[in-house]
Amino acid sequence: MRHVDLVVIGSGSGNAIVDERFDDREVVYVEKGVGSRGSYGGTCLNVGCIPTKMLVHTADVAGSPEEGSRLGVDLSLNDADWPRIRDRVFGRIDPIADGGQKYRQTGRSNTSLLIGTARFTGPKQLSVIDAQTGDATALSADQIVVAAGSRPAVPDVPGLAESRFHTSDSVMRLEQVPTSMTILGSGFIAVEMAHIFSSLGVKVTVVARSGQLLRQLDRDVARQFTEIAGARWDVRLNRAVRRVEGDGDGARVFLDGPDGEERLEADVLLVATGRVPNSDLIGAEDGGIELTADGRVVVDETQATTVPGVWALGDISSPYQLKHVANREARTVAHNLLHPEDLIRTDHRYVPYAVFTDPRIASVGLTEQEAEANGIAYVTSTQEYAGIAYGWAMEDTTGFAKLLADPSTGALLGAHIIGPEAPTLIQPLIQAMQFGLDARTMARDQYWIHPAMPELIENALLALPLV
Repeated sequence: MRHVDLVVIGSGSGNAIVDERFDDREVVYVEKGVGSRGSYGGTCLNVGCIPTKMLVHTADVAGSPEEGSRLGVDLSLNDADWPRIRDRVFGRIDPIADGGQKYRQTGRSNTSLLIGTARFTGPKQLSVIDAQTGDATALSADQIVVAAGSRPAVPDVPGLAESRFHTSDSVMRLEQVPTSMTILGSGFIAVEMAHIFSSLGVKVTVVARSGQLLRQLDRDVARQFTEIAGARWDVRLNRAVRRVEGDGDGARVFLDGPDGEERLEADVLLVATGRVPNSDLIGAEDGGIELTADGRVVVDETQATTVPGVWALGDISSPYQLKHVANREARTVAHNLLHPEDLIRTDHRYVPYAVFTDPRIASVGLTEQEAEANGIAYVTSTQEYAGIAYGWAMEDTTGFAKLLADPSTGALLGAHIIGPEAPTLIQPLIQAMQFGLDARTMARDQYWIHPAMPELIENALLALPLV
């Protein structure tokens, strides 16, 4: 059995851990390398944040004629050349992934890379099965970082496994854009993909188990988005998927609806029902690592697992499943590997997120329903885009910012925005929460450019009914 100083399982945010500070250590990276061209760089680079946002930008551009018509500008969409769109995206992404893999193979003399699946065989012991040959390499290490990510969840629906379907791992590499698409799911991935493909002319049907899309968001935002989405797509709420039938010509989905069985037919079926951690693929429990009920690796605030010397970060251990969270956790792990006498903790108090659909959505902190459920005293205010000069000029009629604050101290408890540039507009509110800037001070003790979009935040802060 080969023994090394450090093993890092996964090449997403885990790839950022080892730099020149680790030159005195022998390090082995392990990347599973699934698919026809591998996956070095993790979910975000290959099948997540980066390609989806490149396609979202394309979708926004494709939607310009509709927006222009509303404003009196005569535009037209002549064509959406899907192969060119797809190849522009992955023609840029694939070389980055390949370059990252090559660097780990040849860039540092103390670092090596194994392409294969790592499985724990005991505490701090691994067997790595080569992705091509099937040969096994036995490893042990003083320290192991588990950063093996997650994969798309596939629900247990009769007929689904025997049918042709896509997940977010494959749908962005379609050979041709379909005429129609059925999307199972109502979360971030589902509504971003619905925006992308509907903007390119695809007839999209979204199937949700619950009565709202994005139901984990603040209730007012979820309600507003569900109404907007219903006008753009065929949205089927409160539906249970009974079975799926598929062949070379597409997929048929049978639903339990309010009036009995419903049948949907589409060229492409996209399953976007969430993601599951890869803890089972690496045999985490065989390594003595404790898991939560939903399969996440248990970690403390220092990112340490229940096995001394084994750390975890990102989707395999975090409930957030966000790249910026994984990056922060990777910095924590890197420090703690280098400075065991001075451990630091990851601050998860104010984790923001954004949904890059149409309209944009961004959120941080408590939702109103969470504040109510936990008995937290709060006041709230809502500022519509139409009520500020720039929003009025844009003729935005659906967007708003909603704030929650402590009624006596003015401390911000939550912020939720739906509308243009929401992920950018929320950033000063994240800073205020992180650094303890109260709503009164934030609103009154600085200039706000008029007539710029941030006046949405200024007015929402001023409208809070503080004591």
